[in-house]
Amino acid sequence: MSGDAQPDSLAGYAQAIVRAADPQRKVALAHEAAQLWQSRSLARGHRAAAPAMPARPGRPPRPQLLMPRDMPRRTTSGLKGRIALLHAIAHIELNAIDLTWDLVGRFFNEPMPRSFLDDWVKVGQEEARHFTLLDGRLCDLGVAYGDLPAHDGLWQAAQDTGHDLTARVAIVPLVLEARGLDVTPPMIEKTAAAGDRETAEILNTVYRDEIGHVACGAKWFRYLCARDGTPAEARFHELVRKHFRGQIKPPFNDKARSQAGLSPGFYKPLVGVGGFD
Repeated sequence: MSGDAQPDSLAGYAQAIVRAADPQRKVALAHEAAQLWQSRSLARGHRAAAPAMPARPGRPPRPQLLMPRDMPRRTTSGLKGRIALLHAIAHIELNAIDLTWDLVGRFFNEPMPRSFLDDWVKVGQEEARHFTLLDGRLCDLGVAYGDLPAHDGLWQAAQDTGHDLTARVAIVPLVLEARGLDVTPPMIEKTAAAGDRETAEILNTVYRDEIGHVACGAKWFRYLCARDGTPAEARFHELVRKHFRGQIKPPFNDKARSQAGLSPGFYKPLVGVGGFD
């Protein structure tokens, strides 16, 4: 454990995962926490003794982090284009590890069923696996995560929703991950057409898991709205207008969104919303 104290609760692991600067340590801790939790060998934790979640996740010295508007235009063709795409997705998945475990660590003591934590721990484990697959593929292609700049906008979702579980579930799985359902199938097709079957298979794994992650978000968002006596679609529209800093825009993968339990009434009325950076 690199000389650090061994976490003794799920909340402690969540804090250690988000704080870890080394991506490989972050991934290892995520798998370790998931295995202990799933084997019923790890306590949830106590709010009074839980370490505070960091304001920002730990990051390695590289990649250089830029605001989205300052990112260089990414090439889209040939090997360089595939490398740039893989690097960008690897960075997204690293952020997804932190966003998921931040949810666990911030909201572990909410009055929710244990299955709520079961679901998000599984999501956090899968995000760690995605990063490992993408990082390994980058190495196969002769580069490493960190060799290209990456944008620093994704953590804004955590900062804006750290006080509100319903808002966090609305923005991260139901907006950010749902967007992945829209854009990933064309990436898979383009990569396969270029003859890069290894990358296409990794992207397909990410895509299949993302459907489950959005489904998890839809399930618990509806649960929270029912618990609070609020209509789910209207509440979702309110929270996205308040907290989302991007734009909701087509084309939408309606089939995959439907598989995940996200009906058009959630997202189509929000087309054009956002963009208030």
